[in-house]
Amino acid sequence: MLNNAKIIAFGATSNSKNSRAFYERILALNCVEDNEYATVYDCNGTMLRIQNVEEVLPQPYTMMGWWVKDINAEVANLKSRGVKFEIYSGMNSLSNPVWNAPSGAYVAWFKDPDGNTLSLTQL
Repeated sequence: MLNNAKIIAFGATSNSKNSRAFYERILALNCVEDNEYATVYDCNGTMLRIQNVEEVLPQPYTMMGWWVKDINAEVANLKSRGVKFEIYSGMNSLSNPVWNAPSGAYVAWFKDPDGNTLSLTQL
């Protein structure tokens, strides 16, 4: 059954050139294929397919995230690459985008060039 199958993650872009620059250069993901339908990345053994579409309708929730060991280091690294982190009222301070969830996890959110919400989580 599917409990033994690998997951494929999906996203969408209406501008594959900008999207590829972001995912490959800013997030440092390894591009393994780029064609008229999608750009495909290897995310530590998980396939991420950013599909080419006419229009992206970003959802009001997180599309995808990464489990990281040191969220503060990752936030600092991504900020140095130009990533702007989201600040949500009641969840973050204006100076620190990392939220300490009631579960004890730490979470930070940012957007890709198409407005899709991405996250980092440290458990």
